[in-house]
Amino acid sequence: MADVAANRTATPVEPSLHRVLGPWLLLLFIVGDILGTGIYALTGQVANQVGGVVWLPFLVAFIVALVTAFSYLELVTKYPKAAGAALYTHKAFGIHFVTFIVAFAVMCSGITSASTASRAFAANLSTAFGFDFAALGITLVGLAFMAVVAIVNFRGVGESVKANVVLTVIELTGLLIIILIGLWAIGAGEGDLSRVTQFHAAPDRSAFWAVIGATTLAFFAMVGFEDSVNMAEETQNPSKIFPKILLAGLLITGVIYVLVSVSSITLVSPEELGEGETPLLKVVQAGAPNFPLWIFGFITMFAVANSALINMLMASRLVYGMSRERVLPPPLGKVHAVRRTPYVAIGFTTLLAFALITFVGEVPALGGTTALLLLCVFTVVNVAVLVLRKDKVGHEHFRTPTFLPVAGAIACAFFAGPWTGRDPVQYLIAGILIAIGIVLWFVTVAINRSMGVQPAEPEMADIGGDGPRN
Repeated sequence: MADVAANRTATPVEPSLHRVLGPWLLLLFIVGDILGTGIYALTGQVANQVGGVVWLPFLVAFIVALVTAFSYLELVTKYPKAAGAALYTHKAFGIHFVTFIVAFAVMCSGITSASTASRAFAANLSTAFGFDFAALGITLVGLAFMAVVAIVNFRGVGESVKANVVLTVIELTGLLIIILIGLWAIGAGEGDLSRVTQFHAAPDRSAFWAVIGATTLAFFAMVGFEDSVNMAEETQNPSKIFPKILLAGLLITGVIYVLVSVSSITLVSPEELGEGETPLLKVVQAGAPNFPLWIFGFITMFAVANSALINMLMASRLVYGMSRERVLPPPLGKVHAVRRTPYVAIGFTTLLAFALITFVGEVPALGGTTALLLLCVFTVVNVAVLVLRKDKVGHEHFRTPTFLPVAGAIACAFFAGPWTGRDPVQYLIAGILIAIGIVLWFVTVAINRSMGVQPAEPEMADIGGDGPRN
């Protein structure tokens, strides 16, 4: 990456971040970060691929995420800085272009995730409140929703730990409602619990490959655990509390997802669950017909709206940070004089989201692309752990057993591959987004050369890190 080394003037030392996160607040942050659009919108699509064992792909996705989480734990306790995968990649390989690709992939995953959320928001608005939107109407509502997100992003959003606690409680409440409805129905002898062992797949696919294909989609619901590494500088004694809290957060969400899947398939057949884009609303209708549907619809919309806003905040700030480090064109780093927000970066990321909503639209394609991009990033992170074993630091840190990052790298690379049956459109979407980044990279290189800018070590903490996706 490049910076204006010759023109860099002395600046005052920045104050350190305030360490306000204790174990419980960090746990709520992690749980709230993982919960979101994935489980609310994609349960039915997973059921389409495997039938009644819809819980199994979520369980496999949890295991893959857990293995990769061990790699993140070693790196975040070894390098407790707020830059995530980009920092680890740069330290491990020292190649500016590779670091840029990883950072840009993280940014793109935020945009595809936010686009998924916008589509889910429109679908839930249509179903829960009785609006008869056609396909075009869903797209227009999704675009309008993303425009509102951009306006809020432009105005500036003062986020706090207390706000995150409230959002987490609301998102969690919706999933607990599904679990309780399912348990009540099972206890009352309603529903069909035998469905949880009934496997259905396309005639041309074996059970193994059907589960693998469904897992590539279910993985979207598990991402978000890696975002907590960006809170390392604001966590009390991160090297000590991060391992047990991150693992506890993953375990809690994994259990919730499996229970939600079991409740859903018990009350609604796989065929019905897989129709449309509002699977959990169908579960509420089937298990508690007297429950006000609009209340659950509101919870769902709130959950996915929160995911979209946080992801677009992350994506725009990441673009801004990369521009400031002269790895993206300088205009993308401009800040509005009054609002003090990166308005050009906000506009750029919003336009990309508009294009995805308009020309892709479907939730599985967008959610699958998010998972694809992050699986590639996770592969690099798992390899980085092994490469950085030779780098010694002056403090104690978590050390994961060597076989776990090896298994994590192999698993993530495997689930990112075309042999899983992943929809080819996901590779196309990811390829176009990364190609845009590469073009911007070379444009920036040309601009820097014309200005006589010399390469310099990047301020990785300024580039930013991963952000919430689901």
